[in-house]
Amino acid sequence: MSYYKHHVFFCLNVRDEGRPCCAHRDAQAMQEHAKKRVKALGLAGAGGCRINKAGCLDRCEEGPVAVVYPEGVWYTYVDQADVDEIIDRHIVKGEVVERLRLPDTAPVAAAPSKA
Repeated sequence: MSYYKHHVFFCLNVRDEGRPCCAHRDAQAMQEHAKKRVKALGLAGAGGCRINKAGCLDRCEEGPVAVVYPEGVWYTYVDQADVDEIIDRHIVKGEVVERLRLPDTAPVAAAPSKA
């Protein structure tokens, strides 16, 4: 058995070269909200849920992103309501939130045109 039932990582990466990054999409505030909410629900700690900050998870173009382990389910979110839904449905009820789920595979690059 794992030390935590669920481990959630929020990408807080900052990119300065103009590429999209989770940090520019309020990721830190959402991670802090999730941490407080899990604690308020009595889910934090050993045998429960751990909310962590992460550096680059290399999916910033699809972000902001968070990943829930041990299932390895990747999510995007817009606001606190989305983060609450991930906690309520995935962490509490064990249901994947399909509307916020990111695909398990990398996006396929468009083929060059033959024009």
